[in-house]
Amino acid sequence: MSDDAATPWLIVGLGNPGGEYAGNRHNIGFMVADLLAERIGGKFKAHRARAQVVEGRIGPPGPANRRVVLAKPMSFMNLSGGPVTALRDFYKVPLERIVAIHDELDIDYPTLRLKLGGGDNGHNGLKSMTKSMGADYHRVRCGIGRPPGRMQVADFVLKDFSGAERKDLDWFVDRAADSVECLITEGLERAQSAYNS
Repeated sequence: MSDDAATPWLIVGLGNPGGEYAGNRHNIGFMVADLLAERIGGKFKAHRARAQVVEGRIGPPGPANRRVVLAKPMSFMNLSGGPVTALRDFYKVPLERIVAIHDELDIDYPTLRLKLGGGDNGHNGLKSMTKSMGADYHRVRCGIGRPPGRMQVADFVLKDFSGAERKDLDWFVDRAADSVECLITEGLERAQSAYNS
């Protein structure tokens, strides 16, 4: 088996741990990670890197089949960099094989955009990851739109999706999970052309 096949991808859903945050817009990364774990038939287990992880494989049998580590940092969002860096070191994952799944204010709900590298756009989870290990990791950006009226950003991201948004939420999470699978089995360009809207 080549090194390439042996080296896992680290797929990180960003969110805040704890039941009170579970349905928040800020936790869409956790929602996508949970669905991916369900698809590969794994259950999250505590890891010493202050994260929950599931190891498994994504993709069809053969050369496109990829070893993956799904992770949910159990620090709060603004401290995500610590657990992600510890997991990177533990599993020996190169930066370009790390994927962060996160909410994105500057993209309308329910729109996806995938990219490699870039700024953090004020997102505390990305800010923490970039500070810990550099910016050249993949991002699956799940658009949540901007807060209405004068609502503060912090209040908006820590609120649950609205009733109207929830009608599309399962579809959106499903599509985001599909885009992650496409990214790691077929590459960024193919995933962008299929899922960026």
